[in-house]
Amino acid sequence: MLNFDFYNPTQILFGKGQIAALAKLIPADTRVLLLYGGGSIKQNGVFDEVMGALAGHEVLEFSGIEPNPSYETLMRAIELVKRENIGYLLAVGGGSVIDGTKFVAAGALLDEDPWSIFDKRSANVLSALPFGVVLTLPATGSEMNSGGVVTRRATHEKRSFASRKLYPAFSILDPSTTYSLPTRQVGNGVVDAFAHVMEQYLTYPVGAKVQDRFAEGLLLTLIEEGPKALSDPEDYDVRANVMWCATLALNGLIGAGVPQDWATHMIGHELTALYNLDHAQTLAVILPNMLRLRKEAKREKLLQFAARVWDLHGGDEDTRIEAAITRMEQFFEQMGVKTRLGDYGLKADHIDQVIAALEAHRMVKLGERRDVTLDVSRKVLEMSL
Repeated sequence: MLNFDFYNPTQILFGKGQIAALAKLIPADTRVLLLYGGGSIKQNGVFDEVMGALAGHEVLEFSGIEPNPSYETLMRAIELVKRENIGYLLAVGGGSVIDGTKFVAAGALLDEDPWSIFDKRSANVLSALPFGVVLTLPATGSEMNSGGVVTRRATHEKRSFASRKLYPAFSILDPSTTYSLPTRQVGNGVVDAFAHVMEQYLTYPVGAKVQDRFAEGLLLTLIEEGPKALSDPEDYDVRANVMWCATLALNGLIGAGVPQDWATHMIGHELTALYNLDHAQTLAVILPNMLRLRKEAKREKLLQFAARVWDLHGGDEDTRIEAAITRMEQFFEQMGVKTRLGDYGLKADHIDQVIAALEAHRMVKLGERRDVTLDVSRKVLEMSL
């Protein structure tokens, strides 16, 4: 097991009725900005529940944070925070709203352009406004980690950031708030969580048995419960397990003390920025062929994945590895997420633009061994057509 420094201060309040705790979690004498997305929280009752819990607080609203939160939109939120002397932020939504809120929390206290957070690798994030979360879409794990992703529409850049100053003070996870999610978002969320686990698990062995078993448990639970979330959307226990899986998939625990990959995510970010694919769609397209192409470097963990997750024990090693990857692809398709670039209207002539973006953003040596060059990325994209 590798050395590690694990830190996670986020308080989790899980279960039905936990939104009522907002009254005690946020100081009554501070102005609160409630940030959300397209307004679905006003249709499913979550907004009313949140506002009822904050009846004794002064609350302002900021809506319209996109599925891939844009720098341009978030800058308007930062201006509002400064103008109205906001003291506390509350993200109500999924990973994009939470990511955007993290950017606002840091950017509102900077004297320079908040985009500098990316150029300086978050080194200039010395403080942030306090913020909490009411999660309504389990997927990214942003509710219990310190990172985020923001897109700059003007330049088609999707950049990630992270800072220990940007952990939510608390996150409320009520599985019943997810009952009304569209099936596309449910499927995306399960695939997103699955890919997060794989980026930390499917690398090479370092004797981290606890992390491996934990990761495999999350994968097995997603495989078991994901389809049920589509077929029986108001099964509380199913929704609870999916929600907790998504949080644990990226709260730092299974990634502590193990090598991590993330090459699939970096390529996926470029596909989202350039062609507006959902984040999970890009992961479902890239991950299977990333594993196929890098089979030799990942052989030991691929065989472990085949045996422990898919119960594949017969046949030669290559046969088992291919069967495991194919099973994973079939699972993504079962969740309603297509696994080929062509499914989203992308063809061979789109690949050059993706490679150019990777090069421009210095994504030229990716993966746990830094061996995913631009040539490797190109081959993965070609295999994914």
